[in-house]
Amino acid sequence: MRGEPRARLSSEGARPRAAPPRRPSSLRLWLRRRRPLLRPILLCVGALGVAAVCGVAVAALEPAGRFSWVNTGVAEIGARAGLVVQEVVVRGQQNTPRELVRAAIGVRNGDPLLAFSPDAARERLESIAWIESAEVQRNLSGNIVVTLHERRPFAIWQHQNDFAVIDREGRVVSAETLDAFGPLPLLVGEGAQKTGAALYDQLARAPELLARVQALVFVSQRRWNLRLHNGVDVLLPEGHEDAAITRLAELHKSQALLDRPLVSIDMRLPDRLVVKQLPQPEAPAAAHPRGRGRG
Repeated sequence: MRGEPRARLSSEGARPRAAPPRRPSSLRLWLRRRRPLLRPILLCVGALGVAAVCGVAVAALEPAGRFSWVNTGVAEIGARAGLVVQEVVVRGQQNTPRELVRAAIGVRNGDPLLAFSPDAARERLESIAWIESAEVQRNLSGNIVVTLHERRPFAIWQHQNDFAVIDREGRVVSAETLDAFGPLPLLVGEGAQKTGAALYDQLARAPELLARVQALVFVSQRRWNLRLHNGVDVLLPEGHEDAAITRLAELHKSQALLDRPLVSIDMRLPDRLVVKQLPQPEAPAAAHPRGRGRG
């Protein structure tokens, strides 16, 4: 009986055993062993990032500068892998000379595809007078698709002794092969290329009058004359061309005015019409019979 309390005391007063220490995971062991190498690795990664950013900045500031060899090398590697130009497709080309388009695109079948710059080609194309805008696409299939938006020829502009095809805004688009553009209106004089479209639109509302007009002549960069096919000059008032054209069309419809033998029709005065007629040929003198002498 006396031995039981001792046994209980000894069991209650015993200290608990300490838990066995946890073993570190394999990742922690790997990081602990390579801790001296982490700092150099992080420094190298940071340096590479800074170098990449600097490279992009230099390429953006000077894309064709000293680092162009990088793009050349990439293009050559791509060409070895089969990335070459297979076909160049041009759409929308009508009046622009083909040789100018080919030279502006600057690439041929078999050239390295990655060496071709769509933006540079677009800028070269838009520098051509005929082309208003251009779209250039480079596909990984090897096809280059070029879409041209050409300026539309509107009239032929005569300035002194020079002739050129212009669009409605007055841009010169061609000075060669003028006969290839059909019966375009003829604008004559300095500044006529800039304001001739508005007068032509007013004449288009009087088609019978427009069909008789040979040239629209801008006088002193202020007002217009109409030169008709029969040689008659119609002097229009400055700033009131539309009303004068309407009045002239009505006079011709009611009196066949433009079919008469005239030199000019002056419409510059608002309350009167001054018509200058061709001089009438003089009647031949009557022949006087010669008297016969008497024998």
